[in-house]
Amino acid sequence: MSASTKSGAGRALVAVYGVFALAATARSLVQLGTKASEAPLAYTLSAIAALVYIAATVGLAEVGPSPRRLAVAAVGFELVGVLTVGTLTLLDPELFPDQTVWSDYGAGYGWLPLVLPFVGLAWLWRTRTVRHPSRPR
Repeated sequence: MSASTKSGAGRALVAVYGVFALAATARSLVQLGTKASEAPLAYTLSAIAALVYIAATVGLAEVGPSPRRLAVAAVGFELVGVLTVGTLTLLDPELFPDQTVWSDYGAGYGWLPLVLPFVGLAWLWRTRTVRHPSRPR
């Protein structure tokens, strides 16, 4: 895989995160703007997912240690979120009277929300900069 998000797999990963950022943002704005009282927890989680996808997109698209830390934090949070919300929607569907991006592990989006953080973390792991102890910082 390419170590940069300017081309190749890195660029594709940023593009997918960008699409999810746009989709989750649009979905949450519509949900919160038109029917927030119907499923406040689900719609708030949609807004949180949107913010996480935006942060992951920005973190992955930029180069340097700070954006990389943002990407790791956002993608890690995404993984915890999709696993938690996915599990809760199966155990107690009454908690979520309407779907979120992460409901049922992202089944409404072809389970891509479940797969994406694993791919993102793998890419971040594979492209990390390894410091050798014998080299000065």
